[in-house]
Amino acid sequence: MQSDLPDSVFAFPKQRKEPLTDKKHTRNAVARFDQITDASEADRALAFANIKKAARHYGIDLSESSWTELGVHPQPHRAESAKRGAATRKRTGVAKAAARKAAATRRKKATQRGNTSRTAQRRGNSKRRP
Repeated sequence: MQSDLPDSVFAFPKQRKEPLTDKKHTRNAVARFDQITDASEADRALAFANIKKAARHYGIDLSESSWTELGVHPQPHRAESAKRGAATRKRTGVAKAAARKAAATRRKKATQRGNTSRTAQRRGNSKRRP
């Protein structure tokens, strides 16, 4: 569990973001480095040092020699863009279609499992016992 990990395991220890617990997480930290928006330059330098050390430990080839070479820098308008995208999906009906499909999948799986929970009974997708 992430809350059980010490701060030293994270690329950004102050924010406890981007754990470097294995090869996969270290690669992910490199890929998502530019998505951390609440970090100072000093935090980024420390994070890059932590990532570099973890990459060396796990045998990952890291061609970058400075954190400034890691992707596009912080995206300050990411939240606004996400809201606009959600509004577009809602307006075009994509969100409703996805919600209907997810609900149908949940009902189908509950029926296959013989789910008799109260929620399943309210939804009408439980198998009743004789």
